Amino acid sequence: MDAINETVPSEFIFLAFSDLNEWCSLLSGILFIVHLFTLMGNLLIIILIHLEPSLQTPMYYFLGNLSLLDICQTTTTLPQIIACLISGRSVISYARCMMQVFFFVLFSGTETLLLAAMAYDRYAAICNPLQYNVIMNQKTCAQLVSACWFTSSLNASVHTLFTFNLPFCGTNKINYFYCDISPLLAISCGDISHSFIALLATSPIMGFGPILCIIISYIHIILKILNVHSFTGMRKAFSTCASHLTVVLLFYGSCIFAYVRPQSSYSFNTDRMIALLNNILSPMLNPLIYTLRNKDVKGALRNSIVKKLLF
Repeated sequence: MDAINETVPSEFIFLAFSDLNEWCSLLSGILFIVHLFTLMGNLLIIILIHLEPSLQTPMYYFLGNLSLLDICQTTTTLPQIIACLISGRSVISYARCMMQVFFFVLFSGTETLLLAAMAYDRYAAICNPLQYNVIMNQKTCAQLVSACWFTSSLNASVHTLFTFNLPFCGTNKINYFYCDISPLLAISCGDISHSFIALLATSPIMGFGPILCIIISYIHIILKILNVHSFTGMRKAFSTCASHLTVVLLFYGSCIFAYVRPQSSYSFNTDRMIALLNNILSPMLNPLIYTLRNKDVKGALRNSIVKKLLF
């Protein structure tokens, strides 16, 4: 029994908060406002899509799921981070840490796949407009979203299983703000080769596959737009995918900056902050991007406000 307890700690301690003692109050307040803003913005998008018939199309069906993912992703980590900053007790139980890893990987992975599905939707809308309603019917949209969630849940289950089957006999102190695979592997005293093999095996599906799908879709979209002789038609075609392209660039740009940089530029303290910003930046900005750049969403918002004032 003692040997088992040595390899399975009852809790983990986050060391990243020890460097922020004098900033805890300010940072917890900022993160609380960010979290509230993220929840309100994404909930507003979901409610508008549900209530407005004009927004009940494939494009906004995917957007509603993206907003749901953004809410889930930030809720997985931010409340725990805020609680640690306020209480000064940077501790998480073993079970909660395991759940945090699973849901963080689940929601992050689902978002990468969903962005690829949204790129395919924009490809179908611009390159095959006459067959768009046939290609992207309600059943197809539901199947694509279900496939994103199912594939990512399998991926999250595999990585969570491999990570938490490792022994943690050396220390239970994680040099991070939340439970993630990399910092947990760093403190394991066991053979982590199986975890790295699992990461390499799933990267074509969860990483390179979605990126390749997005790139191919936008190559076809750009070629189609360049063949449009009317400037008005070209601008209209581009406007239908501008918001999605902005979200894709923001999401993958922040991921690349966080994880794909020259070795010489790495600093663990900096990387922790980048990972934290990467976790909150896209979910907070996505509602703004789709609201400010999308006439349909702005029109639906105005209609909802007018209806509320009249009735």
